[in-house]
Amino acid sequence: MIISASYRTDIPAFYGEWFEKRLEAGYCSVSNPYNNRQVRRVSLLPEDVDGFVFWTRNLGPFMGRLTRVAQFGRPFVVQQTVTGYPRALEPAAVGAAVAVRQIRAVAEAYGPKAAVWRYDPIIFSSLTPAEFHLENFESLASALEGSVDEVVISFAQVYRKAARNLDLAARNFGFTWMDPPDDVKLDLASKLVEVARRHGMSLSVCSQRKYIVPGAAAARCVDARRLAAVGGRRIRARLKGKRPECGCYEAVDIGEYDTCPAGCAFCYAVLRREMALRRRKSHDPGGDFLWGPGEEAAPAPESKGQMTLF
Repeated sequence: MIISASYRTDIPAFYGEWFEKRLEAGYCSVSNPYNNRQVRRVSLLPEDVDGFVFWTRNLGPFMGRLTRVAQFGRPFVVQQTVTGYPRALEPAAVGAAVAVRQIRAVAEAYGPKAAVWRYDPIIFSSLTPAEFHLENFESLASALEGSVDEVVISFAQVYRKAARNLDLAARNFGFTWMDPPDDVKLDLASKLVEVARRHGMSLSVCSQRKYIVPGAAAARCVDARRLAAVGGRRIRARLKGKRPECGCYEAVDIGEYDTCPAGCAFCYAVLRREMALRRRKSHDPGGDFLWGPGEEAAPAPESKGQMTLF
């Protein structure tokens, strides 16, 4: 079993203490996001876990805990998003230079297969037009050269929840956002493939096969092959994506929606930042659940299997 921690929330940035305590306890509990009366107890014992995939925009608070995970005896991969967007879009994100140093530290300590750079979702706005992305991506790829061998991209899928958050940020910060036609996205993807190649990286596209241009591939963000390369041991897992066009191997996600307080304007996984802030404040790091099913209710995700924070 591969443990995903977590595409629903940023566990390394905000809930690392809870994760470490659950690792020590040997299990955690997760409620079904579509019916929180359905609860699953997830084993975190070494004999039941094949590896971990961590998703984050800020690995700093979790960096020391990676030593504990390494001692657990199972491989891990860090999927870290670094976009360098303006504060109007990512108000709480660490600076790009800091995030780059975090990825480089993972590569130095655990090898270049242990980290994957995510440049996603790609947002088109008056602050971040296509020209911004090309220049920004080039700068980040140059800084990360030699530390990662893959970059994952996706283009924002603006569901109602994300549109609501983007509209609010646009009013507050005086910018406009748009969802351009596919030819604009395909043109940018083709250019990013070449930038990535020049810096020793392959480029993959997450769950959006129509944007897989020549030279790119379908992303496998939960990748048993990469985990096997990190750990030097075979991992038995089957391909079973969480949503249409997802190329991931099967995993169990232990996060909860509406718990990330970072406040990214394009977030798919948080209805209102105020709710996430309240939940973060009242979170019990010693509890079985990251967020319990009997606590403050939140609307179910809009599109089953399609919402991810990263």
